[in-house]
Amino acid sequence: MLDPAGPTEPTSDAAVIALVGNPNTGKTTFFNALTGLHQRIANYPGVTVEFFAGEARLPAGSSLQVVDLPGTYSLSAASPVEALAVDVLFGRQPDAPIVDAVIAIADASNLRQGLYLISQLLELNKPLVLVLNMSDIAAARGIAIDVNELSRQLGVPVVPVVATRGEGLDAVLAHLQSLLAKESTPVPLRSPLPSEMSVQVDRLVTEASEHRRALTRAEAIRLLVDTEDLSPELECLQGKVRELRANIGASAPLSALETEARHLWIQQVLSGSCAAGRASGLSGSDRLDRILTHRVLGLATFLVISAFLFQGIYRGSAPLMDAIEGLFSRLGLVVAAQVPKGPVQSLLVDGVIAGVGGVLVFLPQIAFLFLLISILEDCGYMARAALLMDRLLGRLGLSGRSFIPMLSSFACAVPGIMSARTIANRRDRYVTILVAPLISCSARLPVYVLFIGAFIPDEPIFGRWIGLQGLTLLGMYTMGALVAIPVAWLLRSTLFRGHSSAFLLELPSYKWPTPYTVGLRVYHSACAFVVRAGSIILAGTIVMWALAYFPRSETVSRQFDEQRAQIALVSGAQRDAALKRLESEEAAAHVEASYLGRAGHFIEPAVEPLGWDWRLGMAALASFPAREIIISALGTIYSLGGEGVDEESADLRAALQGATRADGSRVLGVPVALSVMVFFALCAQCMSTLAVIQRETESWGWALLSFTYMTVLAYVGALATYQATTWLGW
Repeated sequence: MLDPAGPTEPTSDAAVIALVGNPNTGKTTFFNALTGLHQRIANYPGVTVEFFAGEARLPAGSSLQVVDLPGTYSLSAASPVEALAVDVLFGRQPDAPIVDAVIAIADASNLRQGLYLISQLLELNKPLVLVLNMSDIAAARGIAIDVNELSRQLGVPVVPVVATRGEGLDAVLAHLQSLLAKESTPVPLRSPLPSEMSVQVDRLVTEASEHRRALTRAEAIRLLVDTEDLSPELECLQGKVRELRANIGASAPLSALETEARHLWIQQVLSGSCAAGRASGLSGSDRLDRILTHRVLGLATFLVISAFLFQGIYRGSAPLMDAIEGLFSRLGLVVAAQVPKGPVQSLLVDGVIAGVGGVLVFLPQIAFLFLLISILEDCGYMARAALLMDRLLGRLGLSGRSFIPMLSSFACAVPGIMSARTIANRRDRYVTILVAPLISCSARLPVYVLFIGAFIPDEPIFGRWIGLQGLTLLGMYTMGALVAIPVAWLLRSTLFRGHSSAFLLELPSYKWPTPYTVGLRVYHSACAFVVRAGSIILAGTIVMWALAYFPRSETVSRQFDEQRAQIALVSGAQRDAALKRLESEEAAAHVEASYLGRAGHFIEPAVEPLGWDWRLGMAALASFPAREIIISALGTIYSLGGEGVDEESADLRAALQGATRADGSRVLGVPVALSVMVFFALCAQCMSTLAVIQRETESWGWALLSFTYMTVLAYVGALATYQATTWLGW
């Protein structure tokens, strides 16, 4: 059962199994096949990186706790996600259970690359089963692996598996049961390291034991090769580590010596256990890559796929979004009929129900985005797209790894920012996090639809195919991405100066997506969005409700009670319509007298240069928890009521078109509409995004910087838009 906020430690004495492997080896598919629905999203206290934990059963019936650690190429951690995997394996992650055994996943069609990590995992001195996943693909390519010989050389069980079909899982669990029961004794690994280096590693292990600190060979190697400053519990070994490094007496860096030695060891292992089939010309994958990674054809293909992606998101999610809106609208009416009018009713209807509905209404778009992206990832295309976009992003000081977070931000910046964890370089990761909110997410769409529909004429531009409204919507969506380019360059040139890390990417094999794996990924991602972003938006909505409800003006209430008494004398449908209109006007009057209404009047001098009045300023303040709240806020301000009002509402559009100032002049027109849309395209009106930035950077300073620079950028952009369009006579 999914439990994003639940504990990650085992609830029983079940053995803890770590699932480890390179990215793109089918590790997640294997995990899903092994655990089924008995899994949850998990994270350890103080760690922003998430992973999956689940339960499986051995043939004897005892249960296992399986932890699907983030993918990594080696135990030399380069990014936060890799650091988590290493810390859990070494037993130095606080609150994490001690790993009892390891299942190492390798791509059978690319065994050479996987053996580097496996050579390090063998030095953990833990029971290990090597899984050769995608064995069917290897066989199709003519790659013959002598499983028995490979097992003999490594000293561990080796099992060929096809995780997409569930083949080989029983054999993996049987070997694991045997190892945990200590029915078989692992063969000591012949160290792949140079002899002098291996001797010093053994000495460090011995020295640590004398200080009552047990070290595996894997940990000792990392201390010698990677670590300059030891953790507090290992400070007693500081001098010994330096001494042993000096004893090795290597002219080259120890990391280079280790890498060279491991690759030599890999060559020796493969020469006796693996025979590659002869390639005859270009494979189908190579021919496809010639198109998908081409500078021109690849970019054109990417644009076409992106167009279908977003068209699918909007077309596919629209019926579900309408159904959710209708459901919560009816629920609000039911609660309003059952609860007496007053603050409790308003809290439940306008605060809780409206807040929950405001979260769930975007769930279909989030689910469709993850569905389509998961399909593209699973079939191998997303890696090609990242490689293609690296050429553009490299000019900004970023790498292709920033592409997927930015693409994800078109649906919601929350998952986009979270996916930046895979970027190893801290500068690149932080710049990506800070510019991702500029990408136009789905929450901005209601703002665009409302103001475009109300003020932009539905006129054709280029024949009958492209209209002015569609062109305006395209402009709003591309604006954020275009502005993100100079902002990223500026951040890389100032706060995050330094060289970007090289973009090294393994292109995975093309394969058909696994429906089960894709479905689980969508399910977990959607649930994570609801729990994290949803809780923040709901809390912010209730706070904004309180600011818009209190203080309750007795003068306003008396004034409308008198009018209500007069209307009550009228009979029939005319009375009902008049009472409904009076209630909307009373709600608008109370909002103007509230703390939020006062704030709108207070900031009116600041927003006047944008063409706004206090009502638009107040609506912008009310939408701070989430941009889409502006729709219901405008509905209340313009005496239409907050319920049942959406971006397609003809009454709301008419109210905006007819709004006037005290002198009788119109408030809104094309210049003001464009000003509002530009402001919301660039502003940081999203509490959940700021909270996620704080969580990922572990500092409210970066969240404050995001809010500040985006608000200033939005204000300047809206000001320039209004002044320019007014000067042009629009």
